[in-house]
Amino acid sequence: MPLIKRAELPPLLADLQGQEPPRVCLCLGERYLAREAADLLQQAIVAAAPATVHSIDGDVEDPAVTLIKLTSFSLLPGRQIFRVGDSRIFQSKTTAAAVWNRAVQAKESGHPESAVRPLLSLLQIGGIDRESATPITDIDAGQWQTAFGFARPVGDLSWADGLAAGAERGAGAGGREAGIAERYIAAIEKGLPPANILILTVEEADRRQKLFTTIKKHGLVVDCAVATGSGAAAQGEQKDVLRRLVQQTVAEFGKKIEPRALELLFERVGFQPVAVVMETEKLALYAEDRPLITVADLDAMVGRSREDALYELTDAFGKGQAGRTLEILNRLQDSGTHGLAILATMRNYLRRLLIFRSLQLRTEPRWHHGMNPRQFQNDYLPALKETGQWPELFKGHPYALFMAFTTAAGFSCQVLRDILEMLLAAEYRLKGSPLPPRLVLEELFLAMLRAKEHGRERG
Repeated sequence: MPLIKRAELPPLLADLQGQEPPRVCLCLGERYLAREAADLLQQAIVAAAPATVHSIDGDVEDPAVTLIKLTSFSLLPGRQIFRVGDSRIFQSKTTAAAVWNRAVQAKESGHPESAVRPLLSLLQIGGIDRESATPITDIDAGQWQTAFGFARPVGDLSWADGLAAGAERGAGAGGREAGIAERYIAAIEKGLPPANILILTVEEADRRQKLFTTIKKHGLVVDCAVATGSGAAAQGEQKDVLRRLVQQTVAEFGKKIEPRALELLFERVGFQPVAVVMETEKLALYAEDRPLITVADLDAMVGRSREDALYELTDAFGKGQAGRTLEILNRLQDSGTHGLAILATMRNYLRRLLIFRSLQLRTEPRWHHGMNPRQFQNDYLPALKETGQWPELFKGHPYALFMAFTTAAGFSCQVLRDILEMLLAAEYRLKGSPLPPRLVLEELFLAMLRAKEHGRERG
């Protein structure tokens, strides 16, 4: 069977009624959508004939044991569906970079909890025991390249250690032994017992792997990938997916949602299908007997769970707003954001400000107080880019860069270095002190705000 898109699955299942289903099915792509596609496949197979479903968690699965069951004749009556969620059978160094990128995207979009699974997958790909091995931050460039097959990312990676350490002990214990993919290929090419069906869901798979092409040839592959990035086409595709999920969810409650509320929901949650569905269910329950979900409902029930919370934290700190800073800090911790992830965000923010402040001290190109956005965009920023230094820092919208430079101008380089030292000391306390993380972080932010204010007074 050829590879099909997610939208093509329902009509295909309708055409397959009364026929034998594919013996091996792979649902590949965005996790929620892949699981949804697997649900449709499972429902269609169960509706056609009696079947027993064996649900297997890929995090703790031994693929070799699953293969033995899959190639054995069962004593149970009817079809036997072996459904492996988040299968790791495709994991390899060729997918490691995509796994890392998924963790970074989850962290940067304000959903650090969604970064845990890909981080544990990455450690497993590299053969690293997270409970006893060297922390991610201590893996040097050479070791990183050897373990994961791509260059070590630039910048501070302590947030990754914090999230991996915060995962439940034993999570991500599953894996794959050498040669297991070849054994699966041989079994699929030979043909599974007539009553046995395998359904796999994965987020990444190297489409050049022989296992992938074998499933595509002898079974069914459902592509559930959604375009990523901030381009108009990608954003449009993401919104289409989320719009369908929201409309489908509110319809189940017999309700509708205001168009403006729908757009605000997208802005606040971002492209996180699971979170969008959960937030929509909360809205529907909150509306009670009212048939229409409104913007007021959204404001009351849905917080800014995207990058907004971390952005608001740095924004409040940059403006010296102590009360607002502590309020956002507590809200982040209440929502489960790890303390080390908060420190990593602040470290990246402050390092960026330090670089910008040092650039402002140069004679060419010349920065001056009172520079307006037009001067910045037309003259100062192009001159900075021509130097060829720090090109990765000058990406993004010019006005956002202008605001960052304006914030940096309110600090001295010495104050920024002092604050970075405070961050390092707080990180050691979080990792090795019996003090509650909340207390460590609150003390840190108050100390950083005092240092910022004293620096302004001296200036």
